[in-house]
Amino acid sequence: MNAAEKFADAVTDDAIPFAHTPFDGSRKAFAVGLAPLDPDAWIEPDRQIAARLAERAALLCEKRDVVLREEPGTRTSQREALDLVVEHVTRRYPELYRLEGRRLTVLPTGRSFDLEDASEAPLALAGQIVTDDLLILTPSPAGYRLVAAVLCFPSSWSLAERFGQTLDGLHESVPGYQSKLARVMNRIFDNLKVDQPVWRVNWSIYPDAQLHHPESKERPRHWFEDPANLAPEAFVRVERQTLRRMPESGDMLFTVRIHVDPFDAFRRHPDGRMLAASLREQILGLDADQLAYKAMTEHRDAIAAALERIARGD
Repeated sequence: MNAAEKFADAVTDDAIPFAHTPFDGSRKAFAVGLAPLDPDAWIEPDRQIAARLAERAALLCEKRDVVLREEPGTRTSQREALDLVVEHVTRRYPELYRLEGRRLTVLPTGRSFDLEDASEAPLALAGQIVTDDLLILTPSPAGYRLVAAVLCFPSSWSLAERFGQTLDGLHESVPGYQSKLARVMNRIFDNLKVDQPVWRVNWSIYPDAQLHHPESKERPRHWFEDPANLAPEAFVRVERQTLRRMPESGDMLFTVRIHVDPFDAFRRHPDGRMLAASLREQILGLDADQLAYKAMTEHRDAIAAALERIARGD
């Protein structure tokens, strides 16, 4: 049994579908919804680590300008982020990672990385060690700005279009951000302590299980072939996001981990019927702007009908 198989046996991630259920009625859509994060739970285990790291490596090779951006002068902050990732995973998952001096081996893939490689962006290394995406925001007179990122698995979000923007600019298209959320988000960024990391989760509906979705939300995407029979081809995409202040630079490190489950997975979950009903209720409660942001304006009723059938046990 190889390292990846041993790890898969040792964790429960994805063993039962829906590792996180932000649509279960415990929180409202489009709320900040940040909660304290146990530092030991910062980077979650991933049963599909080998396949996902291989995809990330391919994207960094073939679409580097799409998935990696850095401003000059950010390498020190990037290295701090890399060191935090390495310290965490080698301590929490010694069955997956072996550190010898400054060379790290990811055992499920067999790949080794020179952590002192000055020719490579430190975030590019970090992005091939864990399956989370990592983004660094630094304070500026205009507010916190996105200055470095490895974003292999975006959820309809273009790094090329958003890079360098402030926190407010990054969220300008989010319904209710300017009127309700901007002040809260900026206050969180200003006041978050090094020893007080936070996390949140959100959900979207997608027509496929692909992880790499770099298209803008404002651009139409291909949807369903058969709107009357969505269960086999609709997917719930959940982002698990964390936010922490790095101790040396004071910059903010934002991470995103993607979970994707098909609608059919509701039928395998012990609370699947309840969860399907709750997601349907949240979707029907979205206003026009929120539906448009989630690209569900044309398909809301079909999606809701599919979830209703699952909730009934049909």
